[in-house]
Amino acid sequence: MDNLSDTLEKLKLTGSDCTSDKLDGCLDCLLQALGQNNLESSGKIQQSGILQVFARLLSSQLSCTAKIAHIIAEIAKNEQLRIPCVDSGLIPPLVQLLNCKDQEVLLQTGRALGNICYDSHEGRHAVDQAGGAKIVFDHLRSICTLTDPANEKLMTVFCGMLMNYSNDNDSLQAQLINMGVIPTLVKLIGLVEAGLVECLLDIVHETVSSDKEEDIAELKTASDLMVLLLLGDESMQKLFEGGKGSVFQRVLSWLPSHNHQLQLAGALAIANFARNDGNCIHMVDNGIVQKLIDLLDGHVEDGNVTVQHAALSALRNLAIPVVNKAKMLSAGVAEEVLKFLKSEMPPVQFKLLGTLRMLIDAQAEAAEQLGKNVELVARLVEWCEAKDHAGVMGESNRLLSALIRHSKSKDVIRTIVESGGIKHLVTMATSEHVIMQNEALVALGLIAALELQSAESYLESAKLVQVLHRLLSDDKSAPEIKYNSMVLICAVMGSEPLHKEVQSLAFLEVVSKLRSHENKTVAQQASLTEQKLTVQS
Repeated sequence: MDNLSDTLEKLKLTGSDCTSDKLDGCLDCLLQALGQNNLESSGKIQQSGILQVFARLLSSQLSCTAKIAHIIAEIAKNEQLRIPCVDSGLIPPLVQLLNCKDQEVLLQTGRALGNICYDSHEGRHAVDQAGGAKIVFDHLRSICTLTDPANEKLMTVFCGMLMNYSNDNDSLQAQLINMGVIPTLVKLIGLVEAGLVECLLDIVHETVSSDKEEDIAELKTASDLMVLLLLGDESMQKLFEGGKGSVFQRVLSWLPSHNHQLQLAGALAIANFARNDGNCIHMVDNGIVQKLIDLLDGHVEDGNVTVQHAALSALRNLAIPVVNKAKMLSAGVAEEVLKFLKSEMPPVQFKLLGTLRMLIDAQAEAAEQLGKNVELVARLVEWCEAKDHAGVMGESNRLLSALIRHSKSKDVIRTIVESGGIKHLVTMATSEHVIMQNEALVALGLIAALELQSAESYLESAKLVQVLHRLLSDDKSAPEIKYNSMVLICAVMGSEPLHKEVQSLAFLEVVSKLRSHENKTVAQQASLTEQKLTVQS
């Protein structure tokens, strides 16, 4: 380490004035130190201020540029050093190097950018601002047309870089799709027949037991690329081969692995294979659910969040076909998912909610059982206020509504009323999404029909009647929203305080206008509602 300190001091003093031989020697020393103890050496390099020197050296495009990019790639393997890499101004010169023709420079630059982007919002944003993804994608597109084996490593690195760049970021994924990444991936599947997949599977097999950082990075990139190849529907089906494909079988063997990267890639691959009903039904019938439950079981206490998220994604997709729901409930999926209720990680919360919502669709018994679970309902009510996480907030509201709609149970309604869920359902009725508005109104209609007395004070304080008046008065409200709002008005008339509120607002005037609505169902309900309002006024 003393040698490292001397080298850093020398680089700091001379920087770009170093002769190329001396600079080469200094860089070799840094790479050697990183190979011996990456974390400690990376920390020392960052503290020395050399990252800013690297930014200047990269802009000079010297003969040792590939080595500098290699050093940055090694440093950026450490999570806490990715933001310093961005703050030191390394991204713009690295992105410029992507225009270089030298294979080694491209390889190390791709690795550096990929590592800086890994699980780092700041890294992704900086690469986005510098236009790096477009250049990498253009390279990838041209590589697809070449059959030179020397390009395989570059292709793997660039695919891994785009994976890290866009992972868990909807807007960046949309950006790549708009660039045309899917047709390019389909072309990559042309290379599947030329042995790319076998090559990737061999890399996984060779590196899975290694502790070397280089092998760990190679394993990650190879398994990530395997998942990336499954994003296109055509390529996914080709590799699934009706559930008999060797690639699918190999991916299944990754789930029980002790290697977190392989577990993650396996679960993500299953989630991708589970994008059509036929595949989902086949996988559930052939025991995939128990494999995913076993995987999740190993990650309940202080588990790997990315593995939790991926396994829950797979279960959610598998639960979409109607025939799978009862089978998955019998297998104990709901109980397994509930083990993650304590999670404070929004991505896990989001997938947990989505999985439960898919499972209880038209499953009255399961909806009732979950709806009477006080701990679950309390957590849903808490997450309905997660304003920083719109996805979690939306899914919590939808699950709250689904528990009522699918169970039609007084016990479930009482549990939700007592837990403070009413106000969230009323707010949900004002959502910008028609499907969510409708789900809320149907749930509120069931509450009013089955448990009006216990819910009336909550409906009153949530200003339900005023919300319904607004929805009926708004010309932009969808026909189903108008229809269900009128059904709900009729239902709440059985409550004296709510009845008074209905009378105090000009409902009769609004409803009578709807008798001539172009939608016949709305017009008929308007006539019925008008009669009820007139009789009870």
